[in-house]
Amino acid sequence: MLALTRKKGESLVINNNIEITVLEVRGDQIKIGISAPKDVPIYRKEVYMQIHEENKAAVSMEGLETLKNLL
Repeated sequence: MLALTRKKGESLVINNNIEITVLEVRGDQIKIGISAPKDVPIYRKEVYMQIHEENKAAVSMEGLETLKNLL
């Protein structure tokens, strides 16, 4: 993991097309802004993990059997 220090108003750029800016620092929370192309999905990690788990469940053996029964 790369750890960087940024102050309010400072940014970092990822892959030439994603910019992350520190908008606000309040106590132990920060507010960030993300500028990225519309085709780049951006999720909070807990939401991403939930989507990932649901996708795994959808392609499980039980899910495949259900799909076979539909066809």
